[in-house]
Amino acid sequence: MDKIKKLYTIFIISGCLVLSLTSCDSFLDIQPVGKVIPNTLEEYRALITTAYGVDLTDRGMCDMRTEDISVSKDEFDQNNFKDIERWVTSNPSGTEFGWSYYYQNIYYANAIINKKNEITEGSEAEINQLVGEAYFMRGYMHFLLVNLYGQPYTKEGAPTSKAIPLKLSLDLEEMPTRNTVEEIYASILSDIENARQLINHKEWETGYNYRFSKLAVDAFESRVRLYKGEWQAAYNAAERVLEQKNTLEDYNNNNSTDFQMPNTYTSVESITAYENVYSRNGINASLATPTFVKMFKEGDLRTERYFGDADEKNDGNYKIIKTDETSQYKCTFRTAELYLNAAEALAQLDQLPEARDYLLKLMEKRYTSAGYTQKKNEVNAMNQAELITEILNERARELAFEGHRWFDLRRTTRPEQRKIIDGQTLILSQDDERYTLRIPQSAIAANPDLMN
Repeated sequence: MDKIKKLYTIFIISGCLVLSLTSCDSFLDIQPVGKVIPNTLEEYRALITTAYGVDLTDRGMCDMRTEDISVSKDEFDQNNFKDIERWVTSNPSGTEFGWSYYYQNIYYANAIINKKNEITEGSEAEINQLVGEAYFMRGYMHFLLVNLYGQPYTKEGAPTSKAIPLKLSLDLEEMPTRNTVEEIYASILSDIENARQLINHKEWETGYNYRFSKLAVDAFESRVRLYKGEWQAAYNAAERVLEQKNTLEDYNNNNSTDFQMPNTYTSVESITAYENVYSRNGINASLATPTFVKMFKEGDLRTERYFGDADEKNDGNYKIIKTDETSQYKCTFRTAELYLNAAEALAQLDQLPEARDYLLKLMEKRYTSAGYTQKKNEVNAMNQAELITEILNERARELAFEGHRWFDLRRTTRPEQRKIIDGQTLILSQDDERYTLRIPQSAIAANPDLMN
């Protein structure tokens, strides 16, 4: 994906990666390699490119915790993912959710931010762009962490609910305690504002569009404000993006050579193509449930692009063909999300005609002519509560298998979920504490202060 070859390994992660192992004496054990310490813009760019290259697939695994996904009956898949599907929190087996990789990237970002005035052989604009991306990276890593390991943001709970450590320094000996959800979100928004002041690339050309840009800053702010329930600010940020880039793929032309799946890095919808949220093992193990497939009604052109045939060996669940683990499917922000953010925020503000307009602009590109006409009539007849529900359902359909679903369930209704697995009914209760992941035991062993 990156067209620039990495100069050399600038940092190694030695002994442990950010709270990974009990044998480490410090919060992070990151050491320079000999005398190879970055000084120039090119060397620091190589450092953040290393951060961009770290695979972050937890959001894809979180799909398995929803009713949308069933884990394949294959023995390998069951050994790796069955406990995730079953919401097991005590001594889970198989694949673990990450922790250290996020803090590794935060460390890289802090290194760049801290050394801003010492970077050589680069113009002021180039250095500002790089440091702006570092602020963005730090904010985005904290955003992912707080939505994995912190309580969902609520105005009542955020000031007191402990979440994750906020890491803003290069101090390797620091053993931080957890900050509150409110403190984490305040830091994220501060990093967004710092990124806004420094980033000067409106958007990157295809092939470099994994990097953060000016459009991405507003897209990120819109998502954060939406998660906080700050509806007007969420709308304003979404609209700032859409005023500059509002292109949508048209599924009515999905046989055209110009059509791209909108979650690919080459799509006209792409704003930032940073993450591929599914690993090879994760996507191979994931099957769409019949319940989820039924959310796609007649006339929805996405159905044939998202799902393969039902697999009777796997209880009639469906193969997912919308995405895979290859570098083609890189998507962190795209325009369709901004349409949905704007629609939801306006509906929450009771500005229903405007909310309908954003929703229908997206639907027009996703349904047949007849299907769209039916949807338009239904949407125009909805009251506020019905419209909000429809927008959230459309988010589930449009952003399926892109790592949004679990986070959306957490931030909205945290509903009861039921799964029948091997003849046994498993229940995740309304507002269940298992909507928040437990900090890995290995991290707690390395830093017992994480219990505080």
